[in-house]
Amino acid sequence: MSEKKIISVVGATGAQGGGLVRAIMNDTNSGFTARALTRDVNSDKAKALAALGAEVVAADVDDFESLRRAFEGADAAFCVTFFWAHFSPKKELDEIGNLAKAAKETGVNHVIWSTLEDTRKWIPLSDDRMPTLMEKYKVPHFDAKGEGNHLFTDLGVPTTFLLASFYWENLIYFGMGPKKGPDGKLAITYPMGDKRLPGIASEDIGKCAFGIIKQSNAYIGKTVGIAGEHLTGAEMAAALTSALGQEVVYNDVPPEVFRSFDFPGAEDLGNMFQFKRDFQKVFCDVRDVVGSRRLNPSLQDFDAWLVENKDSIPIE
Repeated sequence: MSEKKIISVVGATGAQGGGLVRAIMNDTNSGFTARALTRDVNSDKAKALAALGAEVVAADVDDFESLRRAFEGADAAFCVTFFWAHFSPKKELDEIGNLAKAAKETGVNHVIWSTLEDTRKWIPLSDDRMPTLMEKYKVPHFDAKGEGNHLFTDLGVPTTFLLASFYWENLIYFGMGPKKGPDGKLAITYPMGDKRLPGIASEDIGKCAFGIIKQSNAYIGKTVGIAGEHLTGAEMAAALTSALGQEVVYNDVPPEVFRSFDFPGAEDLGNMFQFKRDFQKVFCDVRDVVGSRRLNPSLQDFDAWLVENKDSIPIE
């Protein structure tokens, strides 16, 4: 029996990478095995991946040599960066450069780069419909990733550009779940108007990525958008009402109001939602639910995700 091909997974203890490692290790007949890259090999999450049989190795996107070692001998690599750990587009671009160079130097046959749109292609810095942030960006956590795409292509790295969607886990971990308003009613608050927001269970991102790796030749050089469902804010509120057993309303606010909220990254996220609202067709069309389900037949819609996760959503 031939040895299994190695997939090096950056951010293996995070939402996207963790889902991919679990997808690989749970498919024992796929011919692949996971090398889980993490900064802390002794964390509980890292130990859980090791218990599944994954090879857990120490690596850091800020440390090129650690990446080069971790990519050595791998057939494929899943690359992701962590903007919210530092809020720095420049740092993120440096990290993308490290990932691309490590993949090139080690001869990885297929990279999946988890990227996002550079919104400045649609809203140039001169466009005052949306404030410019950090002097150079409209949506910093999108734009730097999109700007960094060329770092892979310039080096000739065989790459699939993966565009994920709004994690439904944001309702649990990122403070975007239902909150009680002055009237005592629970509400979710997004500046989306009546436009649709593509969403996905974070576990399904990894499963879709594994589907791409299994069919590498068909996806190298392609941009692939994934989503579990496209929902309006009102539809999300109705689903939450049904799942939680208490009324949740959708509170639509103007983007400038969302940008004024008192939490780190509010301006960035306000601009993000405005981009998704104002360019809904562009954003939704590339994130094809049917195509996502072909990659991942167990793809969850929002109702299915709520069945499994409703008890984890904090009600504030």
